[in-house]
Amino acid sequence: MSSESLEVMPRELTGTAECRRMRRQGLVPAVLYGHGEECVNLVAKREAVEAVVRHGSVFVELHGAVTSGAVIRELQWDTFGTRPLHIDFVRASKSERVHVKVPLDMKGESPGHRNGGVVTLVVHELELECTPDAIPDHLHAVINDLDVGGSIKVSDLQLPEGARVLADADEVLVTCVRPGEKGSAEEEESASEPEVIGRKPAEDGEGAE
Repeated sequence: MSSESLEVMPRELTGTAECRRMRRQGLVPAVLYGHGEECVNLVAKREAVEAVVRHGSVFVELHGAVTSGAVIRELQWDTFGTRPLHIDFVRASKSERVHVKVPLDMKGESPGHRNGGVVTLVVHELELECTPDAIPDHLHAVINDLDVGGSIKVSDLQLPEGARVLADADEVLVTCVRPGEKGSAEEEESASEPEVIGRKPAEDGEGAE
C-alpha cells in the first residue's frame, strides 16, 4: 500500500466545546504521539481526511505543523459512520514494524453454500504485524474450496510479504455447516452478530458513537 500525504495544522485549544466548533468548520481534531516524543494536538481538513480513508490508507506522511510518518491508530466516526470526528496518529517510519488491526472479509464462492451449508465469517478483524508500506486494506479469506464441515483458519490466509498475524495459526475464521448443526449461524448468541452468507442480515438501527 502506498502512503498518503495529509496536511495538518496546529491545535492550541482542546476540550469538547472547542472540538465541536472545529467540526462545524469542517475540521477534524487529531493527536500525534509515540516514539517517546511529546504528544502534539493537530487538526486537519475533513475533506482531506475522508480522501485518505477512502483510499484505504493506514500509513500517512504528515506535513505542515509537523513532518512525520504516522499510522492511523484510531479513527472515531459520528453515530451514522459517515463523518470522521477524531484521529489518533502514532509516529512511525516505513522501515519499522507496527501492529495494526485489519478488516477480514470473504472472497469467492463456497461449494458448501451451494450444497445447502451456511458460511459464517466468525472473525471480522485481525491484528497484523508488518511494515507500514505493507499494510493491506483488507485480509481475504478465500472460500472457493470451503465445503460443508470445513473451515478456514489463520494459517490458510495469504499475507503480504513479511507480514505476520498476531493470532494462533489454528484460530478458526470462517465455518461452513448445515443449518441446525452446532456452530451454525442460527445458534450464535453473541452480541456482535457474525456475517453470514445465505441469510439476509437484520437491520441495525444504531451506529457507532
